[in-house]
Amino acid sequence: MHKSGFVNIIGRPNVGKSTLMNALVGERMSIITNKPQTTRHRIIGILSGDDYQIVFSDTPGIIRDPSYKMQEAMNRFVHTTFDDADVMLFVTEAGENYDDDDPVIQLLKKIEVPLFLIINKIDVTEPNKIAELIKTWNDRIPFKETIPISALNKTNTEKVFELILENLEEGPEYYPKDQLTDKPERFFVSEIIREKILLLYEQEVPYSCEVVVESFKETTTKNGDPLVRIRAEIYVARKTQKAIIIGKHGNAIKKLGTEARKDIETFLESKVFLELYVKVRENWRNDERMLKHFGYKQ
Repeated sequence: MHKSGFVNIIGRPNVGKSTLMNALVGERMSIITNKPQTTRHRIIGILSGDDYQIVFSDTPGIIRDPSYKMQEAMNRFVHTTFDDADVMLFVTEAGENYDDDDPVIQLLKKIEVPLFLIINKIDVTEPNKIAELIKTWNDRIPFKETIPISALNKTNTEKVFELILENLEEGPEYYPKDQLTDKPERFFVSEIIREKILLLYEQEVPYSCEVVVESFKETTTKNGDPLVRIRAEIYVARKTQKAIIIGKHGNAIKKLGTEARKDIETFLESKVFLELYVKVRENWRNDERMLKHFGYKQ
């Protein structure tokens, strides 16, 4: 018998959803930093075996009070996960509070597919606090089972996988067995660059940036080795942010390019020639046309 299904991971920003999916899929599918709102799109990770195929969906963190149309679009990505799941994983951690009238709580109460509570970051949480969280959450919502984990250390992630497999029904292969995601390589290249922006720059600047890979050409070096030539454009919301991204004498963007190129070469398993350009699009996070161009709207 071949089992298959869609497993959707939801929760607030920075609770470890991307880290969990990476631990389960075994590939670096979603960028991970210590800053919230890292994941902006719904990202599919596919895990296949001889007799199963699990299609994981990592969503943006739920934003309680969206400030921009971009964040509203991110929340819509989350809401679609309630419609097509065969199994749902709700990820939380100590210190999080949800009001009873929170839309997410209301949606979780209505879920008819198997729903699991994942309490993450147990490596930095007191055991008595974990027990308290398990009781509090299960008094509110009828979870099928609760699994305390450390996604970062892969503690109990194998248990999560086993429970998912147990609760999937017989089904077909939705994707070729060797496929890892539904996203093209250039999407992950743009995500790697955006990850480095989050790591290298401070305050609001990273959240005002979007990265688009405008050119992706596979060639060879003079020695015949594979080479990928990439041109990427970094969009910012204000001219002052452009100056910050570039830095004095271009030093900041040079460092960004070097750091991003290293990870892109690892990801593509090829030498990379990376060109970065910075463009200003005033208030792009509220611009319907730009949001469509960046993939936030259909």
